[in-house]
Amino acid sequence: MHATAEIQVIPIGAGVSVRREVKRAHEILRASGLGIELHAFGTNVEGELDDVLAAIKTLHETLHAEGVVRLSTAVKIGTRTDKQPTLAGKVKAVS
Repeated sequence: MHATAEIQVIPIGAGVSVRREVKRAHEILRASGLGIELHAFGTNVEGELDDVLAAIKTLHETLHAEGVVRLSTAVKIGTRTDKQPTLAGKVKAVS
């Protein structure tokens, strides 16, 4: 099943700047093979639902293994049965 999602990873207790952790999270998503679009407060992704969920799991496992003690992740996932959702299609529909 194809899905679109917004993922926002929030490192907690990492200090005032979380740029390093956010950059690392984006690198992990980019390496996942999903379609991605970085924006100011997260990353939009599209791909197979299992791959999206696996990427979120990889984000947590990797960042924790690299020393981030606490993470809070906000995820919005959209799926459809009548057509294949895409990020570009969602933007085009309201433009």
